[in-house]
Amino acid sequence: MARISLECSSSLPGIPLSVLSVPMENKYKCQQCLQVLRKPVQAQCGHRFCVHCFKQLTSSGPKPCEACRLEEIYEEPISILNSNEAFSDNAAGREIASLPARCVNHGCSWTGSMKEYEAQHESCCEFERVRCEACQSFILRTEKERHYERECEERTLNCKYCKVTFTFKDIKAHDEICQKFPLQCKNCGKKKIAREKMNDHNKSCAKSKSACPYSEVGCKYVVENGKFTDHEHNSTMEHLRLLLPMVLSMGGTRTETPSVGEWQEDSGLGLYRAPEEGGGALASTQTINLDKKVTALENIVCVLNREVERSSVTIEAFSHQHRLDQDKIENLSNKVRQLERTLAMRDLQLSETEQVVRELQFCTFDGVFVWKISDFARRRQDAVGGRAPAMFSPAFYSSKYGYKMCLRLYLNGDGTGRGTHLSLFFVVMRGKCDALLKWPFGQKVTLMLLDQNNREHIIDAFRPDVTSTSFQRPISEMNIASGCPLFCPLAKLAGKSPYLRDDTIFIKAIVDLTGL
Repeated sequence: MARISLECSSSLPGIPLSVLSVPMENKYKCQQCLQVLRKPVQAQCGHRFCVHCFKQLTSSGPKPCEACRLEEIYEEPISILNSNEAFSDNAAGREIASLPARCVNHGCSWTGSMKEYEAQHESCCEFERVRCEACQSFILRTEKERHYERECEERTLNCKYCKVTFTFKDIKAHDEICQKFPLQCKNCGKKKIAREKMNDHNKSCAKSKSACPYSEVGCKYVVENGKFTDHEHNSTMEHLRLLLPMVLSMGGTRTETPSVGEWQEDSGLGLYRAPEEGGGALASTQTINLDKKVTALENIVCVLNREVERSSVTIEAFSHQHRLDQDKIENLSNKVRQLERTLAMRDLQLSETEQVVRELQFCTFDGVFVWKISDFARRRQDAVGGRAPAMFSPAFYSSKYGYKMCLRLYLNGDGTGRGTHLSLFFVVMRGKCDALLKWPFGQKVTLMLLDQNNREHIIDAFRPDVTSTSFQRPISEMNIASGCPLFCPLAKLAGKSPYLRDDTIFIKAIVDLTGL
């Protein structure tokens, strides 16, 4: 038999044994992974392997066949696994493809052949648990998108205030440091003040309190910003009293140690200038000290100039990076807006699908429909108060492609039955297959209020008036309702009525299918 290349796109090992619906035969088992063969190849010794397993075994060169050793039939060179001496076993592949299979994922009831499982179901089963790339947890395939958007702790979010990107679990920590995060002033109550502007607001806030400027000399008042002027005006004498000891202590120091050339007082001669002996030496010393100070200040200025230059370069680099970040943020914002639009479309589609599912949940296709109405007392009060005088049942059909119908119920009556009876009407609705049906609608309709003791049901039946527009082919969503305005006296639902149990009634409609 001609040897063929084992080039294959498959990167999966064998299929789990539990997928098989019948007992496993050894000829279908991979000798490496011990699972059901996936794209089987047969080595020169006759043993079969998955193409993935065989490529792994021979990736670094020929290898001895361990299966031959276990069976004690090892024989060189036949028992040497070599990619050049193996071929695809199409016969075994066809046999395996025809075996019955079932899905092993919990909750999935799929069954079929191994071929169908591998080609159609394995990679798209809604009940398969897959790993979230972000948080590494396992979730159902169908919930993967919702999990990442709403539940994953590692999903990325953009701060709606500063647009910084972070993970969901860091949202609280980010809110504590976000400079754009809105805060409320504790003093004046103003809201939505960015954290970075809170200090400026506190300085200008009329209700913000600060220590009096004279706190350095002993004033203990804490004053609102808007009342500083009043405080200074009312406390002038108090501030002067606090300043007096400091002024006196400064004056005392000057009197005790008069400097050269200052005025001095003598009891006998009045004021005179003190002698200036040694004044030249003192001036020279002061000049030297000033020169030293000027030199030190010049050195400080040079250092500060270098720091300013370095800061200017850094600021320019930060400005450039800021511009790049702004462009990136703008691009990401556009992507977010696009994703939000996509998500809105998905939500709309999901809502429409849920509506169809709800309709199908109660739908019947044999002309017989039982309508369970719970919360009767509340619904009746809504009808009496005019909030919801009528209610429609889910749609039902005479057959899968037949007439579409529903019921309309007035819990406080309608027309001649208002306030005294339940009024029940039959409605013909527009269906998808109306063009194939016989019109006008002429089938007998029986309406029943079921006795929950199963003894005496309230029954009313009628044959449609074929001349009425209620039973012609619908041109809108539904025709005008037709039925029984005096269907059931409300008195029969009072007290311990067999028709009303646990605040629930049951209404049944039967459409005679004779002649359809």
